[in-house]
Amino acid sequence: MFITYAIVAALMSAVLLASAGAKFTRPKRLVDQMSTLGLPFGMLPFLGLAQVAGAGGLVIGLWWGPLGIAAAVGLALYFVGAVATHLRVGDLKGTLPAAVLTAAAVALVVLRSASL
Repeated sequence: MFITYAIVAALMSAVLLASAGAKFTRPKRLVDQMSTLGLPFGMLPFLGLAQVAGAGGLVIGLWWGPLGIAAAVGLALYFVGAVATHLRVGDLKGTLPAAVLTAAAVALVVLRSASL
């Protein structure tokens, strides 16, 4: 289970860091999406920092299991919020990626818990 956690955590961390980078650089596509979702642009740095913290927690969780579990729980909550936000405005196109990342975060909770 630990090796599976390590692989999934590495992949999730890469996705999170790429997404956080977009939130810090604010490409037009992301700015348009935030406008559609009704989120203020001032939230972008906070959302990016939450993703960086989650990625860091998953990686440190390789050595300290409880932190990996806490990071995965936090990411699951983050992405549940993303799913809810997309559904609230009827953005089904954006809901699927957030739902997949929610499922991955839940899987990380299970995998790291099983490998303690």
